Amino acid sequence: MSPSASPSTVFRVADLQQNRPTPFELRPGPKDLTALADALSLSAVRKVVFAGEIRAHGKSDWELIAKLGATVVQPCVVTLEPVTTRVEDKIERRFVAYLPDPDSDEEEVEMPEDENAERLESHIDVKAILHEALALNIPQFPRAQGAELKDAVFTEAGKKAMTDEDARPFSGLAALRDQLGSKEDE
Repeated sequence: MSPSASPSTVFRVADLQQNRPTPFELRPGPKDLTALADALSLSAVRKVVFAGEIRAHGKSDWELIAKLGATVVQPCVVTLEPVTTRVEDKIERRFVAYLPDPDSDEEEVEMPEDENAERLESHIDVKAILHEALALNIPQFPRAQGAELKDAVFTEAGKKAMTDEDARPFSGLAALRDQLGSKEDE
């Protein structure tokens, strides 16, 4: 951890300095990496670094700018072989003091255009942001190199299985066209 970075993962907004950024750096230990892997249903999480700063954004809002680097291991969706992926991303969050409440009774609630905007609470939990950012950046369907999904065909014994080709809406018309074409040749 850098000497200027805070060891805390939760920052009380009232304690943050308005005139200078508050740096942070998280490097989860082995127990935290195991817990993170379990929470995200991963085989393993290795070498996570989440570093950045929280700084004032205007008079009452705050922003978090950070870099996320992590190595995750997941089972391949086709072969179940372990797939190792390196995640690198820039993370931005804006904590806005006055964010409209989508559950209010007002007829029209205008949502902010900034997809990174969140309601400002009393604390900013950097560890929770790390978990969320990693969950959003891991591959949903990891595949081992060269792994291909083959067609699976199931049916009752003694019957012909229906294939994807049979299910196409115009495949019957193509067969009819071919039959009509062969009769005209006769």
